[in-house]
Amino acid sequence: MSQRLPATLIPGDGIGPEIVDAALAVLDALGAPFDWDHQVAGLAGVQAAGDPLPQAALDSIRRTRLALKGPLETPSGGGYRSSNVRLREEFQLYANLRPVRTIVPGGRFDKIDLVVVRENLEGLYIGHEHYVRIDDDPHAVAIGTGINTRAGCRRILDYAFAHAIATGRKKVTVVHKANIMKALTGIFKETAEQLHEQKYKGRIAMETVIIDACAMKLVIDPWQFDVLVTTNLFGDVLSDLVAGLVGGLGLAPGANIGADAAIFEAVHGSAPDIAGQGLANPTALLLAAAMMLEHVQRGDLAARLRQAIDATLNLDGVRTGDLGGRASTAAFTQALVARIVNG
Repeated sequence: MSQRLPATLIPGDGIGPEIVDAALAVLDALGAPFDWDHQVAGLAGVQAAGDPLPQAALDSIRRTRLALKGPLETPSGGGYRSSNVRLREEFQLYANLRPVRTIVPGGRFDKIDLVVVRENLEGLYIGHEHYVRIDDDPHAVAIGTGINTRAGCRRILDYAFAHAIATGRKKVTVVHKANIMKALTGIFKETAEQLHEQKYKGRIAMETVIIDACAMKLVIDPWQFDVLVTTNLFGDVLSDLVAGLVGGLGLAPGANIGADAAIFEAVHGSAPDIAGQGLANPTALLLAAAMMLEHVQRGDLAARLRQAIDATLNLDGVRTGDLGGRASTAAFTQALVARIVNG
């Protein structure tokens, strides 16, 4: 029997509890080695503990160093600060890993297999912002400051190159805007070129591309790319763009990786409008669970999970409404568990 691994489980808000229940049923069928510590965050955290990121949840992740979470609700404009951003900062989860692969064939784009590696802690996302009052308008001027450090750039680039090599990839594309933002993103491009020359030349190919050109090329010919690595804001945009190539966020898992902790998640929103109706597609969270299994060196179980998802969707034809099917969340989960149990 494999060693049991403590892990934190955060169901999240909206459809979160439904897709987390689905993931737990599937992982149980697989015999996944996790011993779950259930915690709350987001709106559920506010309701239960008066905090969108309760201390108990932080303490749990600090102990287990491993977490699976559903979507957390963040108010737009006012309200509380994003719990996702706070988690990344709290545990220094500097690498956001967003793989996308065609699972349901026949769309506008087919046979897509890309990875976006996004820097998670720097850039314009640090939130150093303020308003300047002019006359009677307190919001007359808005100012935001972005910060990229040499050390932060090198850390995410080193991770991207190493991950690409370890997973058998052929090329890393460094995405920047150094033609205009010569300092803020120039340091990223410069560090990439230096690191590749010093450590990775001859081991993996590297190219650089400007962000706007990259976005255009991704929707014209995405197959020219393999692994893309970029700064925080650009990575936020590109990771959703590439998800669109394979059918949307319902098929897009994510991982936030640091030196001392890793958090795996469905990157889509909490979808409160369909919560409790059995309409949610748990595939993104299930694919995140597969990434989590790989992280703990259980690639065998991850492969079985992905194969079962493929078979359930494409051989059995069991799909939720967002993929053109009629299956409820529970029916899809039951079909997937049957695939795992029966092979």
